[in-house]
Amino acid sequence: MSYGIPSAEPSAQVPVCPRHPDRPSYVRCQRCGRPACPDCQRAAAVGFQCVDCVNETKRTTPGVRTVYGGAVATGRPLVTFGIIAVCALMYVLQWVIPGGAVYEQFAYNNVFATPEYGVFEPWRMLTAAFLHSPDSILHIVLNMYTLWIFGQALEPLLGRVRFLALYLISAVGGSVGYLLLNPLLVPGQQLAGVVGASGAIFGLFGAMLLVQRHRGGDTRQLWVLIAINGVIGFLIPQIAWQAHLGGLITGGLCAAVIAYTPRGPRQGLVQAAGLVAVAALLIVVSWVRVTAG
Repeated sequence: MSYGIPSAEPSAQVPVCPRHPDRPSYVRCQRCGRPACPDCQRAAAVGFQCVDCVNETKRTTPGVRTVYGGAVATGRPLVTFGIIAVCALMYVLQWVIPGGAVYEQFAYNNVFATPEYGVFEPWRMLTAAFLHSPDSILHIVLNMYTLWIFGQALEPLLGRVRFLALYLISAVGGSVGYLLLNPLLVPGQQLAGVVGASGAIFGLFGAMLLVQRHRGGDTRQLWVLIAINGVIGFLIPQIAWQAHLGGLITGGLCAAVIAYTPRGPRQGLVQAAGLVAVAALLIVVSWVRVTAG
């Protein structure tokens, strides 16, 4: 009588997870049929799929896009609310931090864009758009209300990334408009900082105007709104109408890039290149203005 050694072959038939070979897995993917351990299972319409099949589906399935190429985002306009939150936070900090430190660190004046004056801080051309005059709560309330109105319309239409790029570039464009249409430095005159989201807001005006025309919509009310706000900039002192004009033109240029880029697989890449070109144009124009004196 002989006694054999138990064979190891039956254990070799136990299905194991391809990603975790040390784990027996008796549940199989409904798509590829491979075993999947609990960590690699993803609920599907029927049964489970393995994580590899789920990732492959996401990669090969085109996302839903807006007419201008942005990813469709349902729900609240998060970028708009985020900008409002940052502006509100900076406004509170202007009150909380004593000595006007926030204003002094982030407000814009043309001298900060001119290296020869010894204080070259060009980032203020953007940061100033997130500050508002602490002496007038109406300043921030009107700007944030307008941002909320136009953001709810433009952000879902353009997509969050494109809308954010439009807003930020328009904010810089407002500062560039102020740089172009004002002296670099007035000798003997006290330096005054420029703050407010108005340049970026006018950028949204310009973008909405162009998008409406592109879609064949009525633009008469927008023209009236732009005209009223433009006149207010001339009638009320201490309003930088130059920043309004710069933001309006910049917003229109950004919207033209987004709206008139042909649809296709390279739409997003072409739009990104166009927006970079607009930003580069602002830099070149600023450099020419500064060097010309």
